[in-house]
Parts: sequence; structure tokens; C-alpha cells
Amino acid sequence: MTIRHCFALDLKNDPALITQYKHHHEANNVWPEIIKSIKGSGIESLDIYLVGNRLFMIMDVNESFSFSAKQTADLNNPKVVAWEDLMWKFQQQLPWAKGDEKWLLMDKIFTL
Repeated sequence: MTIRHCFALDLKNDPALITQYKHHHEANNVWPEIIKSIKGSGIESLDIYLVGNRLFMIMDVNESFSFSAKQTADLNNPKVVAWEDLMWKFQQQLPWAKGDEKWLLMDKIFTL
């Protein structure tokens, strides 16, 4: 069984930074350790969309996925920490984020 989670986050509203962020996410530019970390956590697919400076991420996970296990693994993986530090140069919190929250889980409000 696959479960879908959707998240939102903003990029800094700077065209040059947005171009660089997109470049980092082109095929073969995402560090292999990041891909391995994503796939190894139970994430079956992950897509990021952009409109203006707003990012929208769709993540389909299998039954082995755990948010807390992923967070613990990420914090203990120096390459993931380095990637997140690099990405934070381009990203900014949504206005309603609390503390150090980045990607905010969205509530599903409609299905057809």
C-alpha cells in the first residue's frame, strides 16, 4: 500500500537563486547519497513542483516509511546534512512555519 504526503516550502524570491536551485535538482545533479537516502527510507517516489517561488512536493511512501526514522537517519548522515545546508541557502520558511520547520505537511481537503 502506498501513502501520499504533500508538502510546501518557499524559495527565496530571487530569480538567480531559483535558477540555481532548479539546476541542483536536474537529472544527475542531485548527489547520489541523497537519492540513496530517499529510496532507502521507504519513499517510493518524490516529485517537486515550482510555481513562482513556491515549492510543492509529492511523496509516495510504502508501509515501512516513518517520519521519525527518516529524520533520525538524515541527522546522522553527513551528506544529507550538507545537502540540507546547501538547499537552505535557496529556501525560506513559509510565514506560518514554527521553529526550524522547512517543508510543511499539507492537509488533503478534496478528492475527486
